[in-house]
Amino acid sequence: MRKGGEMREEDNGVVMANDFFWSYTDEPHASRRRQILSQYPQIKELFGPDPFAFFKIAVVVSLQLCTAIILHDAGWLKMLAIAYFFGSFLNHNLFLAIHELSHNLAFSTPVYNRWLGIFANIPIGVPMSITFQKYHLEHHRFQGVDGIDMDVPSCTEAHFVTNTISKAIWVIFQLFFYALRPLFLKPKPPGYWEFINLAIQVALDGILLYFWGWKSFAYLILSTFVGGGMHPMAGHFISEHYVFNPEQETYSYYGPLNLMTWCVGYHNEHHDFPRIPGNKLHKVKEIAPEYYEGLDSYKSWSQVIYMYIMDRSIGPFSRMKRKLSKKSA
Repeated sequence: MRKGGEMREEDNGVVMANDFFWSYTDEPHASRRRQILSQYPQIKELFGPDPFAFFKIAVVVSLQLCTAIILHDAGWLKMLAIAYFFGSFLNHNLFLAIHELSHNLAFSTPVYNRWLGIFANIPIGVPMSITFQKYHLEHHRFQGVDGIDMDVPSCTEAHFVTNTISKAIWVIFQLFFYALRPLFLKPKPPGYWEFINLAIQVALDGILLYFWGWKSFAYLILSTFVGGGMHPMAGHFISEHYVFNPEQETYSYYGPLNLMTWCVGYHNEHHDFPRIPGNKLHKVKEIAPEYYEGLDSYKSWSQVIYMYIMDRSIGPFSRMKRKLSKKSA
């Protein structure tokens, strides 16, 4: 693995890269999965859906929709405050529930997970569940592969986001980059399920607007936007794969917010075993600690956001990329 391209130097002498980290080996998770399973075959007993997933999602969806209805005549400042300190946590929880469902971790039958994903999508305000699954599964299969893994920032983003101020702005709007990047760089024709997702979302948004007005709908959109920007829970977007250590491309987070995020912080464990639901990922580390305790990890997503913005050597180019291997093709 080497760092490609030249380096650019800022006034204070801090060196910034103008190319990604390039790896000439396969992503590390498949090989580690084989090693762990050969040593600890009992990990396979953790595979399978979370039987409480539907209940957890139903509670959060109901709570968020009820909050939106209650706020139908609230003042904008009050709405913004509640959206940031309450609704953002709920909507980000649902976004990560959709992530869980993209791996079919609520039901053994895939189509039931799709329907539940569309249901979880409702308070987010914009249809994304089905499209997210398409791109996210490629992120697992082709981690860091140039032109395929749409989790990696584009060169355009990286060339414009070059200092503390632009990085702060990028973090605030990172949800837009995350959502729109694949549509511009690797668009896929919408299928049958995307149209179902769209129709249900538009219909229920319309019902909310008709009966309770714009403020209820605005609360949901604000909750989604602020929860995906300069927000503690959004730190996982950066912590998961941004390279702070050139020898490591995936990082876990072992802090308290895992309780609200389907344990997505256990990210090395998740990539090693995507068939294990979030509520059991901690058991992977308990069974095979020697594979994870030597890896860099985090205890605060807020600290990760701060480091990303303030460390002038880190930016959108701080991601590992690789060319498509013949084995993966």
